[in-house]
Amino acid sequence: MSSHYWIQAPLRADRDRLIAGLVLPPVLATVSAHRHLRGPYTAVGTLLRRIAPETLRRDPALAQRHRIELQETTPELAGLVPAILRPLEANAKGPVALSRYPARLHSLRVCHGLVDFIESHLGGAGGQGPGDTPYTLVVTDVEHADPTDQEFLAVLLRRIPARLLTVVVATGLDTPPEQPGPVSESLPQALLAHTERIVSSDAGSASDSDGTAAPDDLAQAFVESDGVSDDTAVLAAYEALDPARRTALHDARAAVLAAAAEAEPSLRLGSLPYHLERGSARATDGVKALRWAQTRCKYLGLYATSVEYGRRGLLLVDAEQQPDYWWEFTRDTAVSLAAAGRADESAALQDEARQITIDPSVHMKLAYETGMLYARHFGPEKRDPAVARAWINQAIAIASVLEDPQERTFFSVFNRNGLALVATRTGGIDEALRLLDQGIERLDKELGLGERSWHRVGLRYNRAQANAMSGRLEDALADYAVVMKFDDSFSDHYFNRGNILRRLGRTEEALADYEHALTLEPPFPEGHYNCGDARLELGDITGALAEFDRTLVLDPRNTDALLNRAGVHAELGDEESALRDVATGLELDPGNAQLLSLKGRLLAERGEAESALDALAAALESDPDLSEAWAVKAEIAFGAGDLDTAAADFDRAIGLGGGIEIRYNRGLVYEAAGRFAEAASDFEAVLAETDDEDARAHRASCLRGERAGV
Repeated sequence: MSSHYWIQAPLRADRDRLIAGLVLPPVLATVSAHRHLRGPYTAVGTLLRRIAPETLRRDPALAQRHRIELQETTPELAGLVPAILRPLEANAKGPVALSRYPARLHSLRVCHGLVDFIESHLGGAGGQGPGDTPYTLVVTDVEHADPTDQEFLAVLLRRIPARLLTVVVATGLDTPPEQPGPVSESLPQALLAHTERIVSSDAGSASDSDGTAAPDDLAQAFVESDGVSDDTAVLAAYEALDPARRTALHDARAAVLAAAAEAEPSLRLGSLPYHLERGSARATDGVKALRWAQTRCKYLGLYATSVEYGRRGLLLVDAEQQPDYWWEFTRDTAVSLAAAGRADESAALQDEARQITIDPSVHMKLAYETGMLYARHFGPEKRDPAVARAWINQAIAIASVLEDPQERTFFSVFNRNGLALVATRTGGIDEALRLLDQGIERLDKELGLGERSWHRVGLRYNRAQANAMSGRLEDALADYAVVMKFDDSFSDHYFNRGNILRRLGRTEEALADYEHALTLEPPFPEGHYNCGDARLELGDITGALAEFDRTLVLDPRNTDALLNRAGVHAELGDEESALRDVATGLELDPGNAQLLSLKGRLLAERGEAESALDALAAALESDPDLSEAWAVKAEIAFGAGDLDTAAADFDRAIGLGGGIEIRYNRGLVYEAAGRFAEAASDFEAVLAETDDEDARAHRASCLRGERAGV
């Protein structure tokens, strides 16, 4: 049986020998994941540069479908796919001028899009590739991989079958560490769950050198490897170098890479800054290179990598001599830590910054960011709207005395926008709307047309969300219309508007928005789930099933999708598939009342009344107000001839909001019990909403029974 492999050995040469001893399909590519080479997506980019040009030539439609993930991970492919259009950037000075950055899970979505692309290349997803021909992908140096490559490998190992692509992951003897903060897909867990592990603690020769090479040549070999060689002789020669000679070697290598980076821009995220921060111009060119890399990664939502570049930059700058660079590294590192779910680290860095500077503008911005930690980024146990408001008020106060009138206007509005967020977290929707209205009015009045366009749109977006939260749905739609006039390339706008349209009962329009949202972002489970839910409402059972299938490929732990797919399977008569989904969901969430209720229904339909009642009892213990569980319990009682219990349970179900189907079933119980007037009333309620012939016949029968006094 085919399998993925995890190869562990002390040195790269030892791992290569172990891999050479495996019986593997033909090798598609052997790539290094060492972050020194290309930074984020080092392994991904190396693979894509090899396979993407041919894949796109064979199937041009993939260029549009995967344009985002191909350009963001492998900028060398930008000329082969349609450009990513962000209309607001036309009026911004650059990426750092924007207020909208990707969500933390954007990189996970990119990984899913990449796996889809690889499947298409291999012919495993309806493409025109090699079809059933299996291949091997070897990824080395994974213990030194950037979090992006680790996340990609975790998704790849989980999703792609080894019969299609055998993935060989090579690391040192230690398991790659889990990344700090929330982890969307864990590489250590994926390696344990999806690979055959082969470990050799015996090291062969620690060096490939025959002892004749000059020490300077060996040291130069280390530098030209971009710091990834683990040959002990090479490492020793490098470490023994005179510092001036070591610096000169890094300068020479940086010059070569700077020229190459014109055609291979991903070098600017890996080997180029690596050498520049060790060269003679580390305080200037090294700082600039790290700042560029951090800005790029923050712009793409690669927050863990942005933090790494920021911390490396802070080691090179002096707050007094280079205050602008110091603040830019500090600000973006703190913001990236918060966005990566590492709020405590962000708070510590902000506190440290407050001790270093007395610049009022910096203290204003720090106050705002700390307020955001307490409003949204800290966990529930530490989140505190009152503390958040205090910090935001401090930012507002400092903004009010800024000397530059335009800066004073902008930051006064910007900080009050933060106060509006705090207000929404405490139910103060009216206060939030007032602050947003005032901000929009002030920007329009005091700043010129086109200035800070991104923030004007951001205020409208926030007002749309506040209106939606307060039930002002038409006002929310009006705000989204303005927002999307200027910013129609953001997936969230369509997704959020789709949710509003669903609440207004405009399900077909909502589905269109959900589907369009999925074209503006790499695959994300929430989009497919909402498409499936909307299709269910529209009666498209087959389409709904396909959407829930896709949701669970992207997020196997999505219990809502498991519940809905189980319900669809049940409706289609596939009882076994329904029960499998229910069992999977209950493994993830044993107390899920809706899954337990559906389990009870399915078991009851199989005639397993006792087991069904146990499941229903568990459901009602978790949620005593679950109408559907009371209804199923009533049906079981009715089937057993216990009319009093059935009537009482149906009463409870209807009192909790049960619909006309439950009214119909209670009518049957009343009819069987001779309670004809009550039965006729239930059937009349059904007929008021439907033209059900059975209900009409039962009502007529009950009326006859009532007249006869039976």
